[in-house]
Amino acid sequence: MASIMVLDDVIDAGVLIKRILERKGHTVSVFTDEDEAINHAASATPDLAILDIKLRKMTGVHVLDELKKRCPDIRVIMLTGYPTLETARESLRLGANEYCVKPIDKDELEGKVDDVLGL
Repeated sequence: MASIMVLDDVIDAGVLIKRILERKGHTVSVFTDEDEAINHAASATPDLAILDIKLRKMTGVHVLDELKKRCPDIRVIMLTGYPTLETARESLRLGANEYCVKPIDKDELEGKVDDVLGL
C-alpha cells in the first residue's frame, strides 16, 4: 500500500486519520510541525500528503507549495474545517489533488485516498 504523511496542528485529528488509513494497509506518519513535515517529505518522499489548511506557523497552502517544490510528484489532499472557494481554488492551482472538509468522514476519506492514489 502507500506511504502517507499527515500534517495537522491538532495531534488527535492526525492520529484519527492515521488509524483509519492504517486499517486499509497504508503506512502513515503524523506531524504537527510544518518544518518537520516538509523535511520528512523531502527525505522520505511519501506517496501522499494530507495537509490541514489551518496550521500554527504557516498555512497548509504554503506547505503544499513547499512540498511541490521539493517533491513535484507527491499527491496531496487538503483538509479544512473552514472551507472557502478561494482556498480550494488556490490549493488546486498549486497542485492539490483533492479537498476534504472536516469533520472527517471515514468513508469519504478512504474513497478520496483511493482515488488520488489510483487504487
